[in-house]
Amino acid sequence: MVKFLGRKKPIAEVTAAKLPSHIPSVAEFFQQCGTDFDFSVDVKDPSSAEGLVSEARNAGFDPQRLWLCHHKLEQTLEYRVAYPDVRIVDSSRLARIKEGPEMRMATLADRGVDVLNMHITDWNGGLVTMAHRFNFFAFGWDVQFPHALTDAFRMGLDAVYSDYTDRLVDAYTEQVGHAPKRV
Repeated sequence: MVKFLGRKKPIAEVTAAKLPSHIPSVAEFFQQCGTDFDFSVDVKDPSSAEGLVSEARNAGFDPQRLWLCHHKLEQTLEYRVAYPDVRIVDSSRLARIKEGPEMRMATLADRGVDVLNMHITDWNGGLVTMAHRFNFFAFGWDVQFPHALTDAFRMGLDAVYSDYTDRLVDAYTEQVGHAPKRV
């Protein structure tokens, strides 16, 4: 979504010329940032996934370091089939998983999805352990506050999404005993 005059508009409805200058194309993003990092993208418009994956490959980006996230299970499973060499992330909320977390994790594992990503308040140590038993990653999103970051590391989440990198580094250092290594 892009804000124009106080209104949100899907980015797919905006021409590149109308985007603010600080928003790069995918090709420009890789030109500026290089390719030696993991890149997680919450793909809101499924039709844009193909272009994103294609641009990443054209830039020489390692597909195993590209993480495509989507909030609908059906779309997540379609991504798994379409992009077998890319990491696929099922982003959900515990309350939306009608079949229950164990059945969802079994389905994800059976279909080769790499990650279950839920809001930080949906996770607990038991669910993280269950995800690991199914041999996939447990990610938490909206981890903004120091106490939530500390909880995320203590329960064993494999990755967190936070708007505050300084808080993230501080919490990680407190739990692990050293700052994260730089790539």
